[in-house]
Amino acid sequence: MKRVHNFCAGPAALPTEVLKQASAEMLDWHGEGLSIMEMSHRSKTIVDVFNEAEQDLRELMNISDDYAVLFLQGGASTQFSAIPLNLMGDKGKADYLNTGQWSKKAIKEAKKFVDVNVAASSEDTNFTTIPPVESWNLQSDAAYLHYTPNETIGGVEFFDVPKVDVPVVADMSSTILSRPININDFDVIYAGAQKNIGPAGLTLVIVKKSLLGNADPKTPTMLDWGVAAENDSMYNTPPTYSVYLAGLVFKWLKAQGGLSAMAEINARKAKKLYDYIDQSGFYANPVEVQSRSLMNVPFTLKNAELDKVFLEKADAAGLLNLKGHRSVGGMRASIYNAVPEQAVDDLIAFMKDFANAYA
Repeated sequence: MKRVHNFCAGPAALPTEVLKQASAEMLDWHGEGLSIMEMSHRSKTIVDVFNEAEQDLRELMNISDDYAVLFLQGGASTQFSAIPLNLMGDKGKADYLNTGQWSKKAIKEAKKFVDVNVAASSEDTNFTTIPPVESWNLQSDAAYLHYTPNETIGGVEFFDVPKVDVPVVADMSSTILSRPININDFDVIYAGAQKNIGPAGLTLVIVKKSLLGNADPKTPTMLDWGVAAENDSMYNTPPTYSVYLAGLVFKWLKAQGGLSAMAEINARKAKKLYDYIDQSGFYANPVEVQSRSLMNVPFTLKNAELDKVFLEKADAAGLLNLKGHRSVGGMRASIYNAVPEQAVDDLIAFMKDFANAYA
């Protein structure tokens, strides 16, 4: 069976090798006579799977023992509430950078718990830029600074980590594992799994251990990172199968050469696509060049009335999920780790043929 190319922003493509292994192990995991998704989360098998996944992730991202790695549920959106509840302490205020739809949602949710200072915003450019650092209005006594390194919807990416004297919190849902980072630049990293980690249902939180145990007394137990850490992410039944699949993805990444190798591949994929868009005269990308995402590439057609035709023909060609987010419109190609370079090549070839036919 020939697999199609999946450009979905999430749930996104998974490595074919991982899916094949999961398929082979579906009914009988390592001779135990049952599927791994049927096993107790208290069993040695599942505990070992969690530990191995955590260790592989620590190796990939060079995460020291100063950080706890948590496998949680509820999606990154649940962390919008967990962050202020775990970090606000007696300060009661926090700085947020507003660079897109996910930043806006994080801000809206945080306002329920903490006094939010929007230190900078690019809403006036329709979220096509990163606000220059010199324009940021930061508070020296904020509990933390929150930002979204990569805006999945708008296709805007930070390539520099904010340098501030308060804890830095980053929603890395759509950029994590795409390239190396210095973990020590961050105090909290969180990410929904369904883009570069694994299937939907799992949320990853990497948090400095020194920040644990200070949650607001009213924090629900399931949102308290300290409780999660004390219970090895197993206070209740965790998303065991999602962690198992994430563990396979981590091993696949290591086999590809790690994050440095993925960074080279991802940069090459993005450059090909942006270069074609820029020179085509038929397609356009609205984001300032220096802030263009390597993971999510939005683009518009010269004539928006052709959008429906483009999507229909793309689907027929096996190029799926290219419709832009409803808040932005146009098209969007999400080219995460598991999207092969051939998929980008095939997309560009299709775009050229379409432009020639409808110019």
